[in-house]
Amino acid sequence: MSVSEADIRAVLAGVHDPDLRRSVLELGMVRQIRVKRRSVTVELALPMPGWPVQDTVASHVAAAVGQLPGIGEVRVERSDMDDAEKAQLRAVLAEPPDGQPSTVVPGHQHTHQASGSAPQPLGHEEGRPNRFMAPGSRTRVIGVSSGKGGVGKSSVTVNLAVSLAERGYDVGLLDADVYGFSVPKMLGVDHGPSTVDTLLVPPVVHGVRCLSMGYFVEDAQPVIWRGPMLHKALEQFLVDAYWGEPDFLLLDMPPGTGDVALSLGQYLPRAEIVVVTTPQPAAQRVAQRSAFAARQLKLPVRGVIENMSWFTGDDGTRYELFGAGGGAQLAADLEVPLLGQVPLVPAVRQGGDVGVPVRLSDPDGEAAQAFDALADALVEMGPARIYRRELTVR
Repeated sequence: MSVSEADIRAVLAGVHDPDLRRSVLELGMVRQIRVKRRSVTVELALPMPGWPVQDTVASHVAAAVGQLPGIGEVRVERSDMDDAEKAQLRAVLAEPPDGQPSTVVPGHQHTHQASGSAPQPLGHEEGRPNRFMAPGSRTRVIGVSSGKGGVGKSSVTVNLAVSLAERGYDVGLLDADVYGFSVPKMLGVDHGPSTVDTLLVPPVVHGVRCLSMGYFVEDAQPVIWRGPMLHKALEQFLVDAYWGEPDFLLLDMPPGTGDVALSLGQYLPRAEIVVVTTPQPAAQRVAQRSAFAARQLKLPVRGVIENMSWFTGDDGTRYELFGAGGGAQLAADLEVPLLGQVPLVPAVRQGGDVGVPVRLSDPDGEAAQAFDALADALVEMGPARIYRRELTVR
């Protein structure tokens, strides 16, 4: 039984680039297919020299074609895209993926610009749209905030992102803590973003697409910038990067209420905020300032996450090392729900150090279950605002 080029293209439609998360056919990466008896050669056109996931793509192509009956040998040749192919790829990435992903965030099936309101600013410069605020965007933008450092905000953000991805959601994570970037190391990212022309392509690890300042400076190098430079960097992360059409975009926000919070409030006016605190009253009072700042920026505060709530000893006894009640009290003061309590577990810290979040290293453990419950609570509560064109006020 002979295999046709159409048969081969049919199986290659199911092979996806891990970072772009779209079919190699849709991306125009299959330049040529040659069939000679039981031998097949597939020529791949890669977006740039040294494309970081090219080995993975090539192995998946070979495996998919090799499963066809009658195929004895599969060879994958690699070359770089020419300018015309890159331009076509850039045009493909500017459009939503073919079809809709199977997972749809509750409340986002018909998301549009707010009724009767003026158009939201979509970017700092004309012609550079921020697609997360565009009419019809289905992405829920969740800012994870805290009033002070040291409460485990980044650990919470990373594990929450992984929990959502494990539930089948398309998740992006923007490390907006420009001065204290830590997310790439916590996620275990092994390569930085690639580029298609001038478009940044964030790497995908553990099902999470991630972008951070940590890709562009040495680990020990301080970022000494004034507000306008921070503002521009965040704009580039949002506008000049390929995020696809994620269900959730999580923002690991810096502690406090400074320039980054102001910039994100301008760029992402439909963002929702969750506040991370610890049980101690002192931390709760500081976290409250972060929530009040969000409200002054007209960003809805959706709930509170209490981290380091207790430590469970070998005998099963819970020890409240940082006191108790801070998260519940903050939630009551803000009149929002306490979304979850995360125990103090050494594996959370260890996972962040080695790049394997505890949600993956110990999925049945106490901390992983807390992050799963937190993800479920966030999904079930739905978006803060639903924008529908049919509700236009005249």
